[in-house]
Amino acid sequence: MKRPGSRPYKAAVCAVGLLVSLMAPGAAMAASLGEHALAWPSGEELLRVLLLQDYNTRVVIVGTTLLGLAAGLVGTFLLLRKRALLSDTLSHASLPGIALTFIVLTAMGGEGKNLLALVGGAALFCILGTGAVIVIQRYSRLKDDAALGIVLSVFFGLGIALMGIATRMGSGNAAGLSSFIYGKTASMLFSDALLIAVVALLAAVCGLLFFKEFSLLCFDADYAASQGWPVTRLDFLMMTLVVVVTVIGLQAVGLILVVALLIIPPAAARFWTYSLKHMLWISSLFGAVSGLFGAGISALMANLPAGAVIVLTASLLFVFSLVGGTARGLARQGFERLRLSRRIRHENLLREIYEMLEVCGQDPARAELDCDLPQVDVSALLKRRSWSPGALRRTLKRAERNGLLSQADDRWEMTARGLDEAGRIVRKHRLWETYLIEHADVAPGHVDWGADAIEHVLDAALVAELEKLLPGSAQPEMPASPHRIVPLEGEAA
Repeated sequence: MKRPGSRPYKAAVCAVGLLVSLMAPGAAMAASLGEHALAWPSGEELLRVLLLQDYNTRVVIVGTTLLGLAAGLVGTFLLLRKRALLSDTLSHASLPGIALTFIVLTAMGGEGKNLLALVGGAALFCILGTGAVIVIQRYSRLKDDAALGIVLSVFFGLGIALMGIATRMGSGNAAGLSSFIYGKTASMLFSDALLIAVVALLAAVCGLLFFKEFSLLCFDADYAASQGWPVTRLDFLMMTLVVVVTVIGLQAVGLILVVALLIIPPAAARFWTYSLKHMLWISSLFGAVSGLFGAGISALMANLPAGAVIVLTASLLFVFSLVGGTARGLARQGFERLRLSRRIRHENLLREIYEMLEVCGQDPARAELDCDLPQVDVSALLKRRSWSPGALRRTLKRAERNGLLSQADDRWEMTARGLDEAGRIVRKHRLWETYLIEHADVAPGHVDWGADAIEHVLDAALVAELEKLLPGSAQPEMPASPHRIVPLEGEAA
């Protein structure tokens, strides 16, 4: 055994001491994290929040719900106007207005944290930020994203600098100003909630009153201007509503996250409808639900900031809409794409079999099947299109289940119903080919691909229009294939 004074013994003692010193902060950090760990609410706490028994919970939930409703409504027009990033610029541009208002009020001996004054200063600088973006876009060659980035970074940098000056002032108490950056939902007062409720209600009513004008402005501003509508004033009114909602949202979620309430609900609503009116109501509902559930979850989990939870709730609604939306959702699009691909394979199969049988009646020597026994072999079908054997057999089986084909010894034959269906498909294809040749100046040798791409979406009304445009096409006989090049006089066919 080594003596206590030996070098190896001293080295071992130093190593153990160093290891203990390194582990001590980790243990302290683990203890600290344990103290601040999220605690699941009890049944009694959950019931109190659901029934809104606490005064502060009622104030916060009502305020954030109305804010989300107004933000979803106004944000719909902002999104369709393609100005989503402008809301982010406006929220960051409000910071210097808040800091400068505090500095001026404190220097004049007044109450620096007067809410109405701070909100007014934020609104003023939001308007200045909007004007700066418009000036850069109109009088320079910079693109929109560059103008937004310049204004956002400059105003936010100015705000941070002014916040530093405000916190170092000898008079006045700047504590709490940073809440405008991150939000202070949990400490919202009744006066704050009342201000949010009144302003949100006015913004929502104004958006509904100008629904027709804002709709025209969002979809075609040039047409609105040509019809004599005051596009500039309508645009200014729309941006005023955005500024108002942005400013009142600073109290709830802060300037960094307020853009989420303006953009995420309408973006999620687009997956559910093609109607602007329905999109407006769905977006308002999503915004209100985000505020309601986000504030409720934050009230149950004491260590979760309400502003961040509200935005995460809105994000969950967006993900759900992205996947399950009935109009543009990924699941619906995937189902529609699968159904369309099946329909295309089905119609192509019937058309190929019909044309193979048609050759039997016109030129049996060129036929790809036995014209005495008009049954189609799978190998012959595989040569006509780039089908995989598995996909072709599934399509054949599906046609057999629908009563269009019948099978005998791995060969396929059309039923009477199948011949009628195939004749309708071939007729559509050849009508469109004829139209492309006679009215679109497409060469006959290149017309088949264009007709093959569009024939699957031709409905009965379009077919009737084609029959009116093409003389003689309304006859019951099947029109000949027009893309086959006819040999010139004296040439061999």
